Amino acid sequence: MKQLALSAAISLLLTSGGLLAYDRFVVRPAQRIGVVDVSEVYRLKEAEFATLITAGRSEDERQRAMEMASAFARRLPQALEELPLECNCLVVMKSALAGPTVHTIDLTPRLKAKLERT
Repeated sequence: MKQLALSAAISLLLTSGGLLAYDRFVVRPAQRIGVVDVSEVYRLKEAEFATLITAGRSEDERQRAMEMASAFARRLPQALEELPLECNCLVVMKSALAGPTVHTIDLTPRLKAKLERT
């Protein structure tokens, strides 16, 4: 009788541990959705570059603004690829989402922070 109870307890413990691990590592990450508003980021950067180009009094300042714009264009795809790895979630464009859920994470501020270094 003791042997049977011990086997049942071990079996219950292993099954519970397996279900917990499955929930934490498979189910919950699949439910999280990261949302990025890329058009907002584009508008902000576009306004910043336009200000730099129009305010630039010399050709060097305008050239520097153009270099910053091209660095942004190279950095944006890389930053977008890094986001899913950081949040361990699916990342979609904000315009593709019909409505937010409990599991929706807005990653736009994180994307802006990544692009501030450009």
